[in-house]
Amino acid sequence: MKLGILVCDQVQEQLQPEFGDYPEMFKTLLQRVDESLEIHCFSAIEHNLPEDINVCDCYITTGSRYGVNDDQIWIRELEDFIRALYKAGKGFVGICFGHQLIAKSLGGLVDKSSKGWGIGIAFSNVTNQKNWMLPVKKQLALVVSHQDQIIKLPPQAEVLASNDFCPYSMIKVGVSFIGIQGHPEFSRQYSLALINSRRDRISASVIDAASATLTHQTDDVISMKWLINFLKQVN
Repeated sequence: MKLGILVCDQVQEQLQPEFGDYPEMFKTLLQRVDESLEIHCFSAIEHNLPEDINVCDCYITTGSRYGVNDDQIWIRELEDFIRALYKAGKGFVGICFGHQLIAKSLGGLVDKSSKGWGIGIAFSNVTNQKNWMLPVKKQLALVVSHQDQIIKLPPQAEVLASNDFCPYSMIKVGVSFIGIQGHPEFSRQYSLALINSRRDRISASVIDAASATLTHQTDDVISMKWLINFLKQVN
């Protein structure tokens, strides 16, 4: 299966020597899940989206420091691309920013959450078990890093996983789209480094509480396995 990674940001320069960039994070995890995947990267943030949606069988986004409502040409271009994928029934997974952009592109609403920053590890309860969710888990633990949230679902959306802080933490839209607010590709070490780099904009109490969650193991491999199972089913 040919999987296209739509790159929507870069790791902060000072963190790249230790953690690499986002395509590397995704490739490392994806290869742990399925070595047979043929992975291609496209820089959405640099306006380099595929001219033909059929160059890959399916697509997945990285996260982004940008918000889906930011006035950026590349974000509008990506919205158009997502709508084209949806119309064609192509498999697509939106991670964090991409999760929210699915909602915005297809008629939902996204805004800054009154609950503030979601950082550290979040635990979401699986509320709608699907046959591609193997191995079965009733709760997913994933690194999160966001202020914005989906506040209104698009038509044909169903909630798959939820928690009190983020009610729409995993959604399915139509037959070929999945959005997930968490970051399977983020390690706990990278999450801590990212949190510490934002001490100028996040309160110390929120940072301390988030840092304490990072002692927990994450379901990075299992969640990505689910997403790849879903894409294979669509494909």
